[in-house]
Amino acid sequence: MRIGELAELAGTSTRTLRYYESRGLLSSTRAPNGYRTYDEDDLRLLRQIRTLQDFGFGLEETRPFVECLRAGHPAGDACPASLAVYRRKLAELDGLIGRLADVRDQVARQLADAERAAGPEAVPRCESTP
Repeated sequence: MRIGELAELAGTSTRTLRYYESRGLLSSTRAPNGYRTYDEDDLRLLRQIRTLQDFGFGLEETRPFVECLRAGHPAGDACPASLAVYRRKLAELDGLIGRLADVRDQVARQLADAERAAGPEAVPRCESTP
């Protein structure tokens, strides 16, 4: 299939495909007329990249998964390097979740302090006057 067909099937642009090719994540063969041609394996690689990016993986983080598929494995996460990326991403997410929980706790404390300071019968006086 040609680059436009692949882009349409993958839900991306031809520019993105050329960028992936320049980064070594996607490869094409050239038809006698010079057009790039791709096959179903390339579509599978693209779907793997897109899925991982939807999960928050950076483009370079997808490389081990792509290489795993290119090596003939049925799934991009069947290789040790892919599993290592999963582990790093989980650790990163755990750290983010921890930081978000800390921020949530701080906001909850600020709210509780503000409500205590206002008292039970406080009337809001923050309306703007014309």
